Amino acid sequence: MGANVGDTRATFDHALKALAALPGATLRAVSPLYRSTPVGGVEQPDFLNAVAALEVPSGPDPETGAAALLLALKQIEAALGRQARERWGPREIDLDLLLFGTHQINRPADPWLIVPHPEMANRLFVLAPLADLAPGIRPPGWSESVLAARDRRFVHEGKNAVRRLS
Repeated sequence: MGANVGDTRATFDHALKALAALPGATLRAVSPLYRSTPVGGVEQPDFLNAVAALEVPSGPDPETGAAALLLALKQIEAALGRQARERWGPREIDLDLLLFGTHQINRPADPWLIVPHPEMANRLFVLAPLADLAPGIRPPGWSESVLAARDRRFVHEGKNAVRRLS
């Protein structure tokens, strides 16, 4: 989860309630909040970021389950007022699907559904909160754990790129 427009903490609270209310879903854990500097070169305020762990119905197959979850995430974003802006620009809320169990999904017909998230290994603002929830997990296709990836990115981006708030 990421946001830097409006009352970001209240938006996170609403997003977590919406995630927990998804049919058949159970909200298992939420990371501490982090403040992070924006990436992508667009001048904007810092982001708040967190990671939520959900247990969701898998559907008839992982691709179908992941697609249903991604659709639900986009519907929650719209309901919480996300506006279309330039790439890597400010956001009222951004809900990304990082992992779907131990599955690797890449449907050429759907460039939005790639799991693990294709940029996750290079984004400290994702790795830091994810390492709080699952430090030892090694996402499908990765040669390192989330904790090792986080530590590698800290060396590259510096300790001030993300700051734990709670």
